[in-house]
Amino acid sequence: MTQPSTRPLRWALILALPFALLPALAQADGVSVRYDAEASPFPSNRFTVPDFGNATLRRVNLPKPDCKTRPSDCADFDVINTLDGFSTQPRITVPFTGDIDPASVNSESIYLVNLGDVLTLRGFGQKVGINQVVWDPETKTLAFESDELLQERSRYLVVVTNAVRDAQGKKLKSADFLGRGDAHQRELRDALPVARGGGRNVVAASLFTTQSTTGDLLKIQRRIKASTPAPADFMVGNGGAVRALFPVADLAGIQFKRQTGAAPVFTESFLPTPALQVVAGAVGHVAYGRYSSPEYQTEDKVIPATATLTGTPQPQGNQQLVFQLFLPSSPKPAGGWPVAIFGHGFTDSMYGAPWTVASVFASQGIATLSINVVGHGGGAQGVLNVLPKAGAPVQVPAGGRGIDQDGNTVIDSTEGVNAAATQTIVGSRDGLRQTVIDLMQLVRQIEVGMDADGDGARDLDPNRIYYAGQSFGGIYGTMLLGVERNIKAGVPNVPGGSITEIARLSPNFRVLTAVSLATRQPVLLNLPSDPGLPFPFNLRFNENIPLRDLPPVVNSVPGAMAIAELLDRNEWVQQSGNPVSYASLIRQNPPQGHAAKPVIVQVAKGDVTVPNPTSTALVRAGGLQDRVTYYRNDLAFAGNQGIPKNPHTFLTNIGVTAALPIAVGAQSQIAAFFANNGALVIDPDNGGPLFEVPIQGDLPEGLNFIP
Repeated sequence: MTQPSTRPLRWALILALPFALLPALAQADGVSVRYDAEASPFPSNRFTVPDFGNATLRRVNLPKPDCKTRPSDCADFDVINTLDGFSTQPRITVPFTGDIDPASVNSESIYLVNLGDVLTLRGFGQKVGINQVVWDPETKTLAFESDELLQERSRYLVVVTNAVRDAQGKKLKSADFLGRGDAHQRELRDALPVARGGGRNVVAASLFTTQSTTGDLLKIQRRIKASTPAPADFMVGNGGAVRALFPVADLAGIQFKRQTGAAPVFTESFLPTPALQVVAGAVGHVAYGRYSSPEYQTEDKVIPATATLTGTPQPQGNQQLVFQLFLPSSPKPAGGWPVAIFGHGFTDSMYGAPWTVASVFASQGIATLSINVVGHGGGAQGVLNVLPKAGAPVQVPAGGRGIDQDGNTVIDSTEGVNAAATQTIVGSRDGLRQTVIDLMQLVRQIEVGMDADGDGARDLDPNRIYYAGQSFGGIYGTMLLGVERNIKAGVPNVPGGSITEIARLSPNFRVLTAVSLATRQPVLLNLPSDPGLPFPFNLRFNENIPLRDLPPVVNSVPGAMAIAELLDRNEWVQQSGNPVSYASLIRQNPPQGHAAKPVIVQVAKGDVTVPNPTSTALVRAGGLQDRVTYYRNDLAFAGNQGIPKNPHTFLTNIGVTAALPIAVGAQSQIAAFFANNGALVIDPDNGGPLFEVPIQGDLPEGLNFIP
């Protein structure tokens, strides 16, 4: 008698192997993860559609809510649905059928597994933990963030094991998350063999693909490098009749007529020429010029989305930008002076912070070059009146980039850096990216030759271009250092990310988040206003999100989960304008054809404006802990009450007597670093206690504000 073949049995066993990882818990009591029409884990690729023009091979496709009752959400979703994937720092939510024990939630019971770059599989198998855990009893939803920035354009598996227990301490039972057999679930099923969980059983999983974040700026950088622009024009004085190059010793002053209203209205002040004498006589000349930079933003201050694999962002036109240049008084080297591009901060302009550092830089033979950030410096009709000690004044365009975006006839100090109201969720993402583009174009101008005095010779060395920037300048400066290959070294000072997190955690900027919550439809403010304060400072909210590495929070604040969800969406949309997304490109993972850059990250303990956790996020993402210079303002303030409690401006605070030595020390560290092409890192405090070079111990995750 012929024996039956065993081949069908073997094939059945092989096909069943992936499912062997699923627990046989159908008979167990307890709670499970929800997968139904109303709730399921998020993010998930079930909310995407195929799009082979994108590097992720998909595009987000969230279903829109009722636009009559939730118009703000509808506007947000219109922007979100242009993205090619989910956030690289996602707030992951997992709904349950009942109560769980939050104490059982940790990076062993729930974790992520990297399934690799969509096109190259780079990063496959990396395990990522979780952090900032919140349990919401009302909705029975668990929320948490990935413990680290995720790799862009990559697939991630979220794994929930039965080490998570319900409120009675029982194991979770397996959810039916593969029952429907659709395309997403087939993809999820195929990924499950990597989710072994150290022997713990998998009871639920979700699969999502992260968005592209850095590709657009890298494409634009290559386009700029392939161009040969006309040389920068220094004949900008008196309508083009005078070369705008002025000996500092001959200056009586420079009057700034800043356009502050659309009528136009101007506000007059004088530039801080005494700041150039911190090191007396070090700065020889100040000059102004103009160059053409490609404009990628629309009138709404948005860079239109393009296919991330097959497309390239397209310029909407060109803009004439004014720059400011400080030249050392020391003899010019044969190839021109080394030059540091210096980026100013939020609400500031190139007529503020760059003036405070120029003389220390010049004392080391380094020129200082700066422009206004998008939306900063007042309106375009502003002018400088350069007043010599002898002779006629010279009028120079001030290069303001602010606009009356809201139509109230006033041009505020940052108006125009954010996207227009129809795309509020974009925030400053594209203002930051456009500023990076303008700085990359400025680097290209140095490369083709920058001749301030008109003698036909280069005044700046194209092989020794550096970058330093304070606050907002450290933020877009980190992005610039990641994508611009010909900057040799950089020092971001008090940078941080994301902008959403800075605004949430900073007492100085939290009101901006409150205003955004108050102007949504429906309104998301969840606390009564403070009657003792004027609008908008009276607006209050509680999002109830813990800092990193703290125990899980059990939410008891009505409305907090909705606010946290909105903040996560904002961060998601703005990730391509988040310096954290670019930090690894500086040294850990330089783009093809780029060299790793020497860098110092200057951070201040207890920074109230850019709080420490946001700086730490940037440092952690870039693997830059050994490059952190940590200013101990707690020690400085304890020793001298004349030191400001908020150390945010410690680099530029030359107007406060007690803070002057600290500022000069930090500036000298940057100047020495650049003078030695990134090879020398000095201690600003000469071995004293006020600076840790590099930071000692763990990176700061707390706020550390001085009461």
